[in-house]
Amino acid sequence: MSPTPTFRKLSILVAAYNEEETLADCLQAVRAVTLPAGLEREIVVVNDGSRDRTWEIAQQLAADYPDVRVFQQPQNMGKGAALRRAIQEMSGDLVIFQDADLEYEPQDYPRMLRPILEGKAEVVFGSRFTGEERKVLYFWHTLANRFLTLLSNMLNDTNFTDMETCYKAFTAASLRAIPLESDRFGIEPEIAAKVARNRLRMFEVPINYNGRSYDEGKKITWRDGLAALWFIFKYRFSSNYSDAGKVTLDALEQAPQFNLWMYESVKPWLGDRVAELGVGRGNLSRHIRLHGQVLLTDYRIDYLTELKGKWATQKNLQIGKLDMTERGDYEQLRAFAPDSVVFLNVLEHLEDDRAVLRNLFETVPAGCRIVVLVPYNMKLYSEFDKALGHFRRYAKGELEGKMNEAGLEVEKQFFFNKVGVWAWYVANTLGGQKALKPWQLRIYGILTPIFRVLDGILPTSGLSTVVIGRKAAATSAPPSDPASQVAEQLSTSSR
Repeated sequence: MSPTPTFRKLSILVAAYNEEETLADCLQAVRAVTLPAGLEREIVVVNDGSRDRTWEIAQQLAADYPDVRVFQQPQNMGKGAALRRAIQEMSGDLVIFQDADLEYEPQDYPRMLRPILEGKAEVVFGSRFTGEERKVLYFWHTLANRFLTLLSNMLNDTNFTDMETCYKAFTAASLRAIPLESDRFGIEPEIAAKVARNRLRMFEVPINYNGRSYDEGKKITWRDGLAALWFIFKYRFSSNYSDAGKVTLDALEQAPQFNLWMYESVKPWLGDRVAELGVGRGNLSRHIRLHGQVLLTDYRIDYLTELKGKWATQKNLQIGKLDMTERGDYEQLRAFAPDSVVFLNVLEHLEDDRAVLRNLFETVPAGCRIVVLVPYNMKLYSEFDKALGHFRRYAKGELEGKMNEAGLEVEKQFFFNKVGVWAWYVANTLGGQKALKPWQLRIYGILTPIFRVLDGILPTSGLSTVVIGRKAAATSAPPSDPASQVAEQLSTSSR
C-alpha cells in the first residue's frame, strides 16, 4: 500500500438540468454532510441550459453560501459536457459527482471517500446493488443496467456491480488525467472504461439509493441505454484514454519481443548494480530487475505505485521517485552506487538534457556507465513526437558531444531499429499518426526476429541511437575541447 496521501478540499460536482424543485434541497443536504476531519468543501454547480428557474435558484444559493460556485452552459449540452465544465472549474484535490435530484444520499460521502483517504484507491464507485436498502423501481431499467455493467466488465476486465452509478469519487489528479469526451449519459461507460485502461486503483462501496420515477423527473431513457452499448465498445478500444506517453507505453506491452530486443541490445554494458531512470510502466524493467541489485525510478507516483504492487516481494529491488529536473533527487544514485545508469527513450523529453548528464556525472561513482537510447534524426520529427513531449530527435554526434561536455567518456555508439525508420516515416511523418496502436505493435513484435537480423546488415542509421558513456576512474574537470575528445574516443572504439 502506498503512503496515506493528504487531501485538503473536496469538490462536489453537480450537473443540473431543469431541477428547480430539487436543487436547493440537494445543496442543503450536501452542505449538511460532516466531512472527514481536515477536509474543506466546494460545491461546483453547472446549469446545463435549463428552461426553468434552475439558474436563478443556483445564483441565489451561490450568493447565500460562499462554498457554492455556479456556472452556466450556453445551451443544453448534456450531463457529460456539464461535468467536463465542472472539472475545469473545480479547485479541490478530491472529487465526487452528485446528481441534483437527490436520488443519491450525500451522507454516503465519508464511505465513498474512505478508500481514497486510506491510500488504497484513486477511484471509488458507489454501488446501488450491494447490501443497502433501496427503493423498489423498474425491473427492465434494472435489468438493462446490469446487462450494461456486465458487458462493460467483460470488455474492461473489471468486476463492478454498478457501472452506471452517479456516485463516483476520484483523486483530482487521476480525474484530470483522463480525457473525457461524452456529452450525455455516455459519460458513465466512458469513465468505467478509461479508469480501467489507466489501471487506476479502483474500489466499490455500497450506497443508499432513492430512485425517481419518470413522473418525478427521471431523464435517462431507453435511447440512452442503446447509446451506452455503443459507448462501451467505443471507449474500450479508443486510444484517447490518457496522455500520449502512457498510451504508447501500454501499446509497447503488446510487443514483448521488441522490448526484449531493446534490453538485450544494451545488456552487455549494464553490470550487476543497475539504476533505471524513467521506468514508466516497467516494459524494460521486467528484464533489468533480474540483475543483482536494481534501483527503478520515475517522477510519476502512479507508475511507481503500480510497480511496487507488482514486484513488492522482490528483495533485490528498490523503487524510488526521481525527477530528472531536480538536482537533489540524484543523490539517491550516490547512495546506491550503480555499475550503470540506463534510461531508454527518456532524455528527449527533458528540455535541459545537458543538466541531466552533468547531474549524473556528479553523483555516480567512478567507472559507472551511462547507457542512453534516444530517437534519432530531426528529419523524422513529427506530430507524434510533439504529442509524446519530445523536445528533439538527436543529430549525428549530438548526444556524444553532450556526454563529453559533462565529463563522460564515450565508449560506444550504435543505431537501433533500422527498419523502424520506414514505418515511422510512413505512419507518423507522412500519415500524421499521433499514437501507436496496439495492433501495430503486435505485428511489429511478431516481425522483431527479422528486424534484429536486418539491423546487423543494413548500412543505414536507425530510428534510435544508443550511446554508452562512462565516468572515468580519475576525473578532475570536463575536457576543454569536447568535439576533439568525442572524435578521438569514437575512433578508438571502432578500431
